[in-house]
Amino acid sequence: MPDTAAVNSPGPGGPGPSPREVLARYQQAMLDGSADDLADLYAVDAVHEFPFLFPGMPERYQGREEVRAGYRAAWGASPARPREIRDVVVHDSTDPEVITVEQVVTGTVTTTGRSFSFPGLLVIRVHDGLITHVRDYMDGLGVAHAMGRLPAVVTALSQ
Repeated sequence: MPDTAAVNSPGPGGPGPSPREVLARYQQAMLDGSADDLADLYAVDAVHEFPFLFPGMPERYQGREEVRAGYRAAWGASPARPREIRDVVVHDSTDPEVITVEQVVTGTVTTTGRSFSFPGLLVIRVHDGLITHVRDYMDGLGVAHAMGRLPAVVTALSQ
């Protein structure tokens, strides 16, 4: 987690933390399973999109409170417990408010004891220290497989 001075330093889009500092907080909220800490990083009218099919997740969350409620429900219902975010590569863009993040989330499925490792890609826009837009590309079928839900997903998709 960034130190207080770094968190309160102006980011490229204005006052508040930079996109990289917000990313560090975002990743820590994921590891902590804290929907409140995650949602508090978002602007009131932010959009969080899931462009790839991810069973059990909506196509998007509209607004901070949908992010909070959606992640609280998803993380509360999921036996997946992230333990580490590794292989993180951050790509700056020509827009100082936008970063693209490659990462691998690893952890354990508590119901089976199985380990998981999911690659993902985030495109994050931060303005005045708050997330205004996220495009979250996850391996939804890999998640379903690790949690033993792949047969149910295949059945649901074939109907």
